Amino acid sequence: MDIHEIFVPVIEYAIFRKCSPNWRMAEHEIPFCDITYVIKGNAKYTINGVEHEVAAGDLLYLPPGTVRAGFTYPDRLMHCFSVNFNLKEIAGDTIRLPLPTVSHIGCKNDLTSFFHELAYIWLDQYPGYKIKAGGVFLMVLHQILEYTVYNTGSSGGDYRIKKIIRYITKHYTEKITVKKMADMAGLDTAYFGQLFKHETGATMNQYLMKTRIRNAENMLRSHEYDQISTVAEQCGYSDVYHFSKQFKAAMGISPSKYIPKKER
Repeated sequence: MDIHEIFVPVIEYAIFRKCSPNWRMAEHEIPFCDITYVIKGNAKYTINGVEHEVAAGDLLYLPPGTVRAGFTYPDRLMHCFSVNFNLKEIAGDTIRLPLPTVSHIGCKNDLTSFFHELAYIWLDQYPGYKIKAGGVFLMVLHQILEYTVYNTGSSGGDYRIKKIIRYITKHYTEKITVKKMADMAGLDTAYFGQLFKHETGATMNQYLMKTRIRNAENMLRSHEYDQISTVAEQCGYSDVYHFSKQFKAAMGISPSKYIPKKER
């Protein structure tokens, strides 16, 4: 499966479950996908005949057709979020996520918050709740893929770097220096540079350039601009030649290729 495909979640059930001492799941085959995120306690699942012990921070993913059973321990009662759903491509075909049966992603505050919001929306069921629930669940899936497939885990990153990234996203057209961003983060310039690269995989200047080039590409793709200089200026470049050089190096194509040819 190409995880970059656009898909639509169809949620059947969403809950925050605090298991009682006698909680037990009888063996049965499920016709839907199931994601269970454990935030406290322990449980033992039998999945297609194989036993799996799960604990806080574990994510259990079961595709349709899975035969499952499970129980918790009276002295280690499991608290978890559980969502039953199906994923549909825009064309209508059912797809599966590229996830193992059990992943240990740890207890993530942002992910837990999204799950709580989803459980609340599903329980309240006010008008239009399925639309909102689907949107929140897409955020849940995105963060899960970050921790298990993309291996970025950006949502759990350093709050100071997240603050700088938000600033760059909003002010990329302005003059931005490492010193200015380090001061904003309250960090020494050298340490800020190291931390930024650790969190993003790029230097701050590389990240700034990428942000500017991506915005320039979006502007050029709109076909609303017939002057490269206008795009360059609105993306923080005062030198058109420098902009064109960086754009081609990043995108593999000259920005002039996006400019519609005028009919004679």
